[in-house]
Amino acid sequence: MSLLVVGLSHRSAPVSVLERAALHADAQAKLLQDTVAAEPAAEAALLATCNRIELYADVDKFHAGVAELSTLLAQHSGVGLEELTPYLYVHYEDRAVHHLFSVACGLDSMVVGEGQILGQIKDALATAQDQHSAGRLLNDLFQQALRVGKRAHSETGIDRAGQSLVTFGLEQLAANRPVGEWAAGKRALVIGAGSMSSLAAATLARTGVAEIAVANRTPERAERLAELLTATDPSERPGSAPVTARAVAMDEVERELARADVVISCTGATGLVLTAEAVTAAVAGRVEPGTAPAAPRPASRPAAAAPAGGCPVDLAAVQETPGFSVMGEAAVAGMDPAALEQHAAWVDNGTAVRPEQDQVPDPGAEAAAIAALAAAAAAGRIPERPERRAPRPRGRAALWLLDLAMPRDIDAAVHRIGGVRLVDIESLAEASADAPMAADVDMVRALVSEEVAAFGAALRAAHITPTVVALRTMAADVVSSEIARLDGRLPGLDTKQRAEITQTVRRVVDKLLHAPTVRVKQLAAEPGGAGYADALRTLFDLDPETVAAVSRADLNDAEAKNRGRA
Repeated sequence: MSLLVVGLSHRSAPVSVLERAALHADAQAKLLQDTVAAEPAAEAALLATCNRIELYADVDKFHAGVAELSTLLAQHSGVGLEELTPYLYVHYEDRAVHHLFSVACGLDSMVVGEGQILGQIKDALATAQDQHSAGRLLNDLFQQALRVGKRAHSETGIDRAGQSLVTFGLEQLAANRPVGEWAAGKRALVIGAGSMSSLAAATLARTGVAEIAVANRTPERAERLAELLTATDPSERPGSAPVTARAVAMDEVERELARADVVISCTGATGLVLTAEAVTAAVAGRVEPGTAPAAPRPASRPAAAAPAGGCPVDLAAVQETPGFSVMGEAAVAGMDPAALEQHAAWVDNGTAVRPEQDQVPDPGAEAAAIAALAAAAAAGRIPERPERRAPRPRGRAALWLLDLAMPRDIDAAVHRIGGVRLVDIESLAEASADAPMAADVDMVRALVSEEVAAFGAALRAAHITPTVVALRTMAADVVSSEIARLDGRLPGLDTKQRAEITQTVRRVVDKLLHAPTVRVKQLAAEPGGAGYADALRTLFDLDPETVAAVSRADLNDAEAKNRGRA
């Protein structure tokens, strides 16, 4: 059997595909059950986070395994196989181990070095154990991945290479201001009470916000999180009063939205939690001076709503939004076909900036420009292009939104609402693309390579152990049989003589087997050493059922040990 992983992540697929492929808890459990029921797979585990979906399996056939795992991912995600396939990646055996260890260390995260992935790997293992889909290989693999990730964070400075997704998102919301200064005194609304939302709420509590409202579909979880936030250590909030936290019902979210300054959402909902209309209503009448009015363009409008050949996106309203691209998915969310056509024409024309609507051409400036152009033409040279007038200063946002859910909780059209700043998974990916890589990343990569080699050697050595145990068991049976035969032929031997003969025979057998068994374990641990187990079974005519019985006993011991660790 061999390790195989088939998956997609923010590195291989656009956010729109990741959103559609996201799996809720019941779908994840069903996917694991169907995977182990499939012919090529004996074990399965699923690592599903906001920016990756990876299916790990122990398979006996590579090509059949890839086909089966890809098909199952497509079936359970609802994304067609033909559409999903271009975004899938495949890793096999040592490369699969290397990939998971890299993920555990934060090397493959959207924000390099973030540590939350360790908790997600632990949850993936626990789910596989609950579904009885993880056997010895995946139990050992995921347990070792957790140890490698912890080692990377404790022995290197990988934490300096990046922050958690929550911290990074808050830094993007705060723009160029320190997060603590930006958050001080604000009212926050956290939607969801899962691991990511809880981390976000705890981070907000430490930054100095004055109040946190927690909304969740399960009231008890929201109340529990609110209690924990209220008990936040005051020493973690220097110079700030204790945070006030309370639980609210999900049907009160829109009311709470109207009084919140900061909103963080991360739920498992398959549809939108906050629509553009709800956000528009929440900021109406409270936009800070100098900020464009909170009036998003309607979801369906004629192309004539914008100047001919212009961009239908209100560039002035989104110019301060971190990671926002006028050519990205968020820019075109909610547009009707006519507006989409106009936007495409604008992009094709290569227009980078359009004047703000309220800018009226200055006739005097135009006359001067024409005169300068005429003079330049008479002199036979082309004048330099006059600089575009700087846009009017604009006020800061009145509502900050952080969407960490996949699929998204907040309508991407919110990007175009004046006075609102939205940071979501897509904008985080763009903002982190050029993040500086710390020198410690090289140390972690070396550590991962070392751990992959060690895990591969241990795995290959473990593969031959049942055969070696079966060989020694057979030798012990031969010794016992010969001693029994000797008793029948020499019944006059006293107890001391019989014990001495028995020990002598056993020493002879042990010495004969010692060097070959030690050497075969060493050879089996090297790449390409898997064939030594087959050679031993053939040379000594070992009973396959005996070897299998040893393997099953080892597996039961390993599962009991792993359950204890979990």
